[in-house]
Amino acid sequence: MRTQYSVIVVGAGPAGLLLAGDLAAAGVPVTLVEKRPHKISNLSRAFVLHARTLEQLDARGLADGLEAVGRPLDNLRLFGHLGIELGTLPSRYNHLLVIPQYEVEKVLERRAVEAGVDFRHETELTGLVQDADGVTVEVRTAEGRTQSLRAAYVVGTDGMRSAVREAIGLPFPGRSVIRSVVLADVRLTEEPENLLTVNAVGDAFAFLAPFGDGYHRVIAWNRARDVPDSEPLDLDEVKEVTRLALGRDFGMRDARWMSRFHSDERQAPAYRVGRVFLAGDAAHVHTPAGGQGMNTGLQDSANLSWKLAAVVQGHADTALLDTYQSERHPVGKAVLRSSGGIVRLAMAKRPWTLALRAALTTFLDHVGPARRKAVGGITGIGFRYPAPRGAHRLTGTRVPDVALEGGRLYEALRGGRFVLITPQPYEDRGARKDRLTVEHWASDRRTTVLVRPDGYVAWAKDSADHAAIEAALAAHVG
Repeated sequence: MRTQYSVIVVGAGPAGLLLAGDLAAAGVPVTLVEKRPHKISNLSRAFVLHARTLEQLDARGLADGLEAVGRPLDNLRLFGHLGIELGTLPSRYNHLLVIPQYEVEKVLERRAVEAGVDFRHETELTGLVQDADGVTVEVRTAEGRTQSLRAAYVVGTDGMRSAVREAIGLPFPGRSVIRSVVLADVRLTEEPENLLTVNAVGDAFAFLAPFGDGYHRVIAWNRARDVPDSEPLDLDEVKEVTRLALGRDFGMRDARWMSRFHSDERQAPAYRVGRVFLAGDAAHVHTPAGGQGMNTGLQDSANLSWKLAAVVQGHADTALLDTYQSERHPVGKAVLRSSGGIVRLAMAKRPWTLALRAALTTFLDHVGPARRKAVGGITGIGFRYPAPRGAHRLTGTRVPDVALEGGRLYEALRGGRFVLITPQPYEDRGARKDRLTVEHWASDRRTTVLVRPDGYVAWAKDSADHAAIEAALAAHVG
């Protein structure tokens, strides 16, 4: 049986759920293929949402609900004494939100279901062939039947061992950075002083974060205990490495789950091959340091979804899809560098690396621009996308949640529309009303700005007449 879909998304993690929900909300028929049974697992490694991700979720009307479930943290301490202050971030979300990944998945799945995504659980991708007109995906259902699905485009959001990436022949170069990292979900007799507890001492590193249900996730590593992932793990070992890194084990007990894993740094050389795309862990994986993994994947999807919708619906040339690679691949590379740098400094042992860590800590403590750049990279608000030669200085930059006559920008972005912010009266008389919202500054600012659905500047002009606006809308909105 062959069924026609406009887009097939493979993998129902956070990146896949957000992407599929965006496409369906835009009116694009989409099916979501997931080999796991229909269940939101609480065995998640991701525990934080950063400011830029919360802004993207705000543009979908989801951030406030997650804020009510999670716990905000406006100060993060690394290496014992380096404090990262988030309260001064130029964002409505000037904090990180401590929240388990499964809570994020619940919200994104509910939105995707309401938008009309066709979910295919217990369905495994077994083959993929693309041609000039589309992509044929072979899947195996829970009953063992083989089915053929046809789509205009396919997006692989199916994790580090991506079947989509393998099917299109893309390598995943990189290496394992840390082996034998231990994970455990435990109850604590003693409550930690901080919401997130993290430290490295000598050969040991440990991280504690609350689930919100009485359990805490422990992520820990002991350089002296380098064993295969298959080596049995018991609670005594988890407690021992935690004591080495944090000075005490907080009375760990009642472990409901324990495991080992190894942390890799890898990135696909391309995020697009013809009509097939990669996002999230299928495109890049990094160490857990900085909590950027899930956040980067969600931001990949926010970048790709509106572009796919515009092309599928005939509002944009297929060349728009090339910008996914040029915009998101450098971000993935930067995240690999920053998360890898954090974990290497945390694991510093030799005198020269310890001296480097001390010097860097002092530098960031005393040099404001460097500290702001580092925080901007970790939180995602510091990234900007490439702009064409001669473009306005704002082109490609993230737009904060500016005040408009009609409310906030990120409220105006809901619905996946472009937002034209202009100081002068303007009425779009074309057929763009379902893709464009016209707003005016709440201040006396005179710059005219066209904001993309993902909250970045598509075009701007300090003094724009009607003809200039029309040309910009034709070029970007279609």
